[in-house]
Amino acid sequence: MVYGLARRELRPRVPLRPGEGEKHHLTSLEGLSALSLDALSSVAYGPEAIVLALVAAGSGALAATLPVTLAIVLLLVALVVSYSQVIAVHPDGGGAYAVAKKDLGVTPSLLAAASLVVDYVLTVAVSLAAGADALASAFPALAHDKLVVTLVGLALLTAVNLRGVTESARVLMLPTVLFIVAIAGVIVLGLLRAHPAAVVGTEQPLHVHEALGVVLVLKAFSSGCSALTGVEAIANAVPTFRTPRVRRAQRTELMLGALLGLMLIGLAVLIHRDHVAPRGEVTILAQLTARAYGDGWAYYATNLIVTLILLLAANTSFGGLPVLMSLLARDHRLPHLFGLRAERPVYRYGVVALALLAAVLLIAVDADTHRLIPLFAIGVFIGFTLSQVGLVRHWATDQPDGWLPRALINGTGALLTTLAGVILLTTKFLEGAWVVVIAVPLLMLLFARIQRYYTEVGKELELGRVPAAPDRRAASLVIVPLGEVSKLARHAISAALALGDEVVAVAVQADPDRTRALRDAWERWNPGVRLDVIDSPHRSLVQPIVDYVQRAAQDGRQIAVLIPEVEPRHRRYEILQNQRGLLLATVLRARTDVVVCMLPYRLSM
Repeated sequence: MVYGLARRELRPRVPLRPGEGEKHHLTSLEGLSALSLDALSSVAYGPEAIVLALVAAGSGALAATLPVTLAIVLLLVALVVSYSQVIAVHPDGGGAYAVAKKDLGVTPSLLAAASLVVDYVLTVAVSLAAGADALASAFPALAHDKLVVTLVGLALLTAVNLRGVTESARVLMLPTVLFIVAIAGVIVLGLLRAHPAAVVGTEQPLHVHEALGVVLVLKAFSSGCSALTGVEAIANAVPTFRTPRVRRAQRTELMLGALLGLMLIGLAVLIHRDHVAPRGEVTILAQLTARAYGDGWAYYATNLIVTLILLLAANTSFGGLPVLMSLLARDHRLPHLFGLRAERPVYRYGVVALALLAAVLLIAVDADTHRLIPLFAIGVFIGFTLSQVGLVRHWATDQPDGWLPRALINGTGALLTTLAGVILLTTKFLEGAWVVVIAVPLLMLLFARIQRYYTEVGKELELGRVPAAPDRRAASLVIVPLGEVSKLARHAISAALALGDEVVAVAVQADPDRTRALRDAWERWNPGVRLDVIDSPHRSLVQPIVDYVQRAAQDGRQIAVLIPEVEPRHRRYEILQNQRGLLLATVLRARTDVVVCMLPYRLSM
């Protein structure tokens, strides 16, 4: 034993990346703030979607808001119970794609992947559009600039995620708590007040064009189901919780269900009791806020908190879709570049793809939340259904102790989500849901075609097989395009001599006098390498060298073309350098099978 020295670990310590190590994992409360914002923030647009559907039958139809909401909460309870089972069975992450790929097969996994892509893109678009509505409710001057506000918010989120700044659960806890307290205050104070503290917005005439019946109630139910998006997020991220992970994740799922259900019911009671109808330039939530808090600082603060929460909810997709796209790339269903991760680490191609798709969608609908709602929930319910069906298949296949009641729970969940999905599709088809009906199969076809391409490439390259012995080494030729005798020429010829058996320098000249001068300079230098000068009366540089390389490659030798390129030390000088080397390399790669090498010569300025 050695005294006087501190005890050291025998194994070397490798620095952990962000998110690794037990202390960086989530507690139940941290998981609620990090993974539930998408679901909790839906109270900003879910109840309003119900009201906008019912008001088509007049203000009296708003009494149906509470029964419709109770039906949605009943579906929420079924989903929470079912996803608690998903968490237990898939502790490594129970995303719909992973579950479908494992338990249901190829086609369902493609369907799950396509629906998730649609869901993530729409989550960004809907959250940003609803955030712009909340901001415009507090500051009416922004009502006509909602598209600009959403695009600015999208650009901010994209820049942050490209930089790789990950959201911290502890940072998110404060705005999450403020949001929950603010909405709870709206409900409690609203219920205690016999008369509204303030009324905001401009009154609008109600045009009754539909009778209150089963069809209208189903439309309201399908619109309100947008409040259930994000319920699956906790099941997708079980590995991010501290041990015991399953118990903590299930506890978080139950807390999410309880909070979301209570908020939805509380807001529905206020809408039902006070017959809150849509008014100009404000949201339904903003009206309820003014009725509870008045139109003072609390009103503005609540709307700003709602805007912030919706912005953070949109950011959850930037953490989810790039990871999903990397999984699809790993399964050869998307281009492999989506699996490339930057040093930070960030899947930047996935972040950029999500930003572009969300921007196109926002521009197409002019940042109108209510035009996005019909598209929103369909992709989500496809994922809900596949997860539940996959779990039923799991129970039926493995048949552990007590599997039948569990299969019954998940089967009931699958039945309810299928029924809700059918209602969504039939009632919202003409209002925009047809876009999802077209987009999902097209995405499935895209994934399948990409996978088929990679499969064919693997066969041609004989991946996974032991190849034949390499061809016997033949004499190689290195071709060096040059313009004149200089230090750059010495740099290139020295590198070429180290690479190949035979080296030849090639120059293209249009002026006989310059040709003679070049040959004289070459003879004086005498590097021990042959110089071939190609006459080009039309002053073409690229095509003569390409023709020369093609002729040299006819005898079957291994040909390499070494192109020297001057690189300035500072980027601002790059525009002053000619780009003929890059152009030549591009054409050679396109028209020949030779090895093309770029040799940099770095300047000191």
